[in-house]
Amino acid sequence: MKSRVAKLLFVLAMMILVLSACGAESKEDVVKKLSNKWVDAKGYELTAEMSILTGQEPRVYDVEVWHTKPDFYRVKVSDKNAENTQMIVRNTEGVFVVTPALNKTYKFQSNWPAENSQAYLIGSLAQDIKNDKSSTFKEEGKNYVFETKTSNNHKNMLPTQRIYIDKKTLLPKDVAILNEKKEEQIHIKFKQVSLGKTHAAGEYKIDQKPTGKVEEGTVEASAEMENKEFETHYPVIKWEGVHLIDEKEMKVEDDKRVILTFSGEKEFTIIQQLSDPSVSSTIPVFAPGDPVDLGVAVGAVTDQSLTWEQDGMSFFIASTSLTKEEMIEVAASMTIAGLK
Repeated sequence: MKSRVAKLLFVLAMMILVLSACGAESKEDVVKKLSNKWVDAKGYELTAEMSILTGQEPRVYDVEVWHTKPDFYRVKVSDKNAENTQMIVRNTEGVFVVTPALNKTYKFQSNWPAENSQAYLIGSLAQDIKNDKSSTFKEEGKNYVFETKTSNNHKNMLPTQRIYIDKKTLLPKDVAILNEKKEEQIHIKFKQVSLGKTHAAGEYKIDQKPTGKVEEGTVEASAEMENKEFETHYPVIKWEGVHLIDEKEMKVEDDKRVILTFSGEKEFTIIQQLSDPSVSSTIPVFAPGDPVDLGVAVGAVTDQSLTWEQDGMSFFIASTSLTKEEMIEVAASMTIAGLK
């Protein structure tokens, strides 16, 4: 009798395990569903909130994205007060970075974002999930959670991301981008994602003709920058054997310029000065290299240089010994309260 009861209990236990396994979705099942839903959509619109957590206080930005297949993109990033805004636009003519406050537009011959995924682009997230065969997958409450490698210009500094996907809608909810210690450095919270939304090619067009008109807000922004006081920025980096060996201040056509020289195991120079709001143009200026999202701004990176504008300042990093990723690390760490 006891033997029969034991066998019956064993059979029931095995049935429960089988039924439980049938109810759980595999990683491959979910990846296939996501690919069908995200990648196959003709286009989408989304809004998100991006928080940069690397400073003493979080820096929070609003993000708006349009994407229409195959290669039209419009990404608008602005701070919470909408005082500082930049846009990355890709259309049939190239990739453009637009800074409305300065009335400046830069043009790149780049394949962005094909080889530089961004966590606020859901196509990039889907590709990262699909490409990383070693990614982990779990169910957590109402979410699917993937942990994958990143594939952007920050991948050496921020190698991992956790992607939270709503089980019911199969839409992304949050992305946590982590450093090597698995500490969260960037958080993206998706507010609204609308699949199937498309825009005509003309809506991605960049005005390339001088009109003589001043963009709304440009006058106020220019006046504010003209009154801005120069404050030297320093990189907050902790590289052994790298030291600031020289800080030089010079005058160039009545403008102040500061040159910081770092030497040691890694050598590089940082040049900074106030942005000139009078130098503006609606005609796009060609920029060498590729656009790179620094979190606080969009810059232009080449093998030996990185340029960007931030908080009314223009910055230039030059180096023959730093990699692109290391230049980006320096740029992303620049702050007034930096360590010399």
